[in-house]
Amino acid sequence: MRGGRSFPAIPLLTGLMLLAWPFLIGFGLTHNSLHWLLPLMALLLVCRLRQARHNAGPMRFVVQSVALAGIVLCTASYLLKAHQWLLLYPVVVNLVMLAVFGGSLWTAMPLVERLARLRDPQLPPEGVRYTRNVTRVWCGFFIVNGSVALFTVIHGDMQLWTLWNGMIAYILMGTLMATEWLVRQRVMKKSEAHE
Repeated sequence: MRGGRSFPAIPLLTGLMLLAWPFLIGFGLTHNSLHWLLPLMALLLVCRLRQARHNAGPMRFVVQSVALAGIVLCTASYLLKAHQWLLLYPVVVNLVMLAVFGGSLWTAMPLVERLARLRDPQLPPEGVRYTRNVTRVWCGFFIVNGSVALFTVIHGDMQLWTLWNGMIAYILMGTLMATEWLVRQRVMKKSEAHE
């Protein structure tokens, strides 16, 4: 790193690794190859943690918390030779997201409103109400997704765990994001019509 800047490939590599986490863990467990995969994953997560320290914005704490959780689980799994710890990563991610989004509901400005104000600093009152409701919807999503992720860990079926955490959860998240975007367009048009 020079002058506090990170290599542009680091965020891309860590982002891809986190998306592929269920498949990497599933592969490592079924092929008994986590002994070399765990240190690599932990190293990438350390890079992500360091990079997040240089980024400003409301999601900084989330990125740091998720990276730290991944490092702890990789380290515990490696040292204790109990690789089931890695299966808890999606559960921990949902808990962190729930804590951050849910906790922000008790502040003057929920997280979704902060994110919206990055684009539109003069958010109208309808927008403020809307972002608070969206924050609640995401909290509900994290509760349901985290609960199902925990069920897949307890159930102990690697195929089910990988299917839910590596595919279905992402499809549901993408569907929720797309639905929220469509609803937001309608809310914005309605707001503009009343002006």
